[in-house]
Amino acid sequence: MKFSLFFEMQLSSPTDGREQDIFHDSVKQAVLADQLGYHAIWAVEHHGLREYAHSSAPEVFLSFVAARTSNVRIGHGVSLTTHRYNHPIRVAERVATLDILSNGRVNWGSGKSGTRTEQQAFECDIPALSDEWLEAQRMIPRMWQDDVFEWRGKFFDIPPTQIVPKPVQKPQPPMFAACSTPSSAREAGALGLGALNFSAGTQQKLTQRVRQYRDAVAGADPIGGSVTDHYACTPMSLVLEDDREACEYGFRGARFFSQSQMKYYGSEDRPLGDLGLDTGPLPEEELERAMAARHDPGAPLTDVIGSPEVCRRRVEQFQQAGVDELILVMQMGTVPHDIVMESIRTFGEQVLPYFADHS
Repeated sequence: MKFSLFFEMQLSSPTDGREQDIFHDSVKQAVLADQLGYHAIWAVEHHGLREYAHSSAPEVFLSFVAARTSNVRIGHGVSLTTHRYNHPIRVAERVATLDILSNGRVNWGSGKSGTRTEQQAFECDIPALSDEWLEAQRMIPRMWQDDVFEWRGKFFDIPPTQIVPKPVQKPQPPMFAACSTPSSAREAGALGLGALNFSAGTQQKLTQRVRQYRDAVAGADPIGGSVTDHYACTPMSLVLEDDREACEYGFRGARFFSQSQMKYYGSEDRPLGDLGLDTGPLPEEELERAMAARHDPGAPLTDVIGSPEVCRRRVEQFQQAGVDELILVMQMGTVPHDIVMESIRTFGEQVLPYFADHS
């Protein structure tokens, strides 16, 4: 099983100074993860989602990470690849350049965004987003493989063009798709794409979803030159020696993550200004319920929060469900940088090796 870190650049009560700090802190967190043997660093692309995600230029952040690390893979999780966000040619060029500079360490995930904030800001044709995304997915691997690329499609009409540079990895960097539902994971599998999923549902439901994805991959008609058979989940995570301390910080961060996400994804509103989120400690009863749920096999499997011993058991549940990679969300809006660093180190030293030794 592989373990990685996920970066939204979350920030409660943003100021210019704190926003600048979060980028520098995230690079430091990525460098530590590389030193401890984590598999990958994944960064989102979002626009205008204040507090929830300040990562609007992941290609720049990931370039910094690539320059300061040696082994960790560099993941777009995801780049927005419908035309109004990013033309497919520009995506192909940027990913290939990053693959060259990182010596072949790029994982490329793609998506189309589910927020009205982004869709309307970029004047997207919302009913056409899925079809436009799919056409872009079929185009980009060809751009990496063909000496001269030409395309006549529904949304794109490109004359013969030499797309340069080409990526190091052949026939292409591993390709992934953002999957918000079981059906989108099955669609990704049928296209030969890896699946990037937020953690939701019980272990039993997760097991079913992974199995359905594998069935789809088995019959895939890949849109690229190879199949990426890989199911990843992104649980909210915090691992400290002291179980209660981990839970106090971790579940407070998880509440911020979930509340801020719902502000943008849970309705068709386009929030502006302060989101009005809960940032203080969890009430004692709420914290006790969250801590107890970690030991209930029928409870939702959405987090890896607690002491190393507790978190090893949580990871085992994901492993039993068939998940290939946990992309851990430790950088949450209310969790201080020093606590995130301690969590990265504690997980890297006391959880990650356990599964490396038993793989």
